[in-house]
Amino acid sequence: MARLLTILLNYRTPEMTLGAAEAALRAFDGLEAELVIVDNDSGDGSFEQMSAAVTEKGWDALPAKVRVLQSGHNGGFGAGNNFGIRAGMHDGSAPDYYYILNSDAFPDEGAIRILLEYLETHAEVGFAGSYIHGPERDAHVTAFRFPSIKSEFEGAARFGPVTRMLSDHVVPLGVPEATRAVDWLAGASVMMRARVLDEIGVFDETFFLYFEETDLCRRAALAGWPTHYVRESEVTHIGSVSTGMRDWTRVPEYWLNSRWHYFTKNHGVFYAVAATGAHLAGGMIHRLRMLLERKRPGDPPKFLRHLLAHDLKALIGGRRGQPVSGQGHARRRVPAVEGK
Repeated sequence: MARLLTILLNYRTPEMTLGAAEAALRAFDGLEAELVIVDNDSGDGSFEQMSAAVTEKGWDALPAKVRVLQSGHNGGFGAGNNFGIRAGMHDGSAPDYYYILNSDAFPDEGAIRILLEYLETHAEVGFAGSYIHGPERDAHVTAFRFPSIKSEFEGAARFGPVTRMLSDHVVPLGVPEATRAVDWLAGASVMMRARVLDEIGVFDETFFLYFEETDLCRRAALAGWPTHYVRESEVTHIGSVSTGMRDWTRVPEYWLNSRWHYFTKNHGVFYAVAATGAHLAGGMIHRLRMLLERKRPGDPPKFLRHLLAHDLKALIGGRRGQPVSGQGHARRRVPAVEGK
């Protein structure tokens, strides 16, 4: 039977994380699976609280089902998942599959088994992710195309004629009605074939938050391992339907860093500059339309100015550090991360 390791990240939400763990354990029924909870240096007693709860509930009884690990440093979403991946199974061996689960995501009945069976019966697929819905069964958009210069222009312009003209480059794919191949999936509920990570490496730890799943799925796709959206696997997500810029009063520096790193790493500096230019041009179209319609722009105040200033600084100063590919499953201590 295939062996599965689930990685669950916590940052100052111990009660919710324990609830997600309980839901995952219910979905383990009939599977050879273990769970690693990684506390991302919360500093609020989360690690101690979760460790005590796991012991009290008997979840840590042999054969070990649940372990609570302390990363010692919050290095970002990808780094935290890498920490759990490198921990391996309780006996030190590597599993056949890794399952990344958000701390505010709760697998519905059969959700994990369906992903595992899908990868077992589709040997050509590298990653498989779930249909994500809210507590009221409202569907979340979690399937996407890879970003490009054209998608930067379309996404910033937010103008019907532009979107229709560039429909094949729109990043969000909506909510697929059936199982299908996609470019990349949000990391709330994604199962990954261990063989693929052995080949391409784990998350690039240069990304603190955002674009790390995009980059990992792209590396897998380039190596011949596609990502599939599995409609039959359903997961309840408590978080907001959108964590995009509509809800930000200022775009965080780490988002700007991640965006720039994604484009320069995967396409080169000249492409990144062109992508930023396309975004600025699309953004100006959006602002002109909002001015004529006497509406507020959809971006946070001064977003285009912040984007331009950030990318000019990054261009002049060079790339922000080197990516950490983390090839293989060497069991070494790695920084950890908060969930999304």
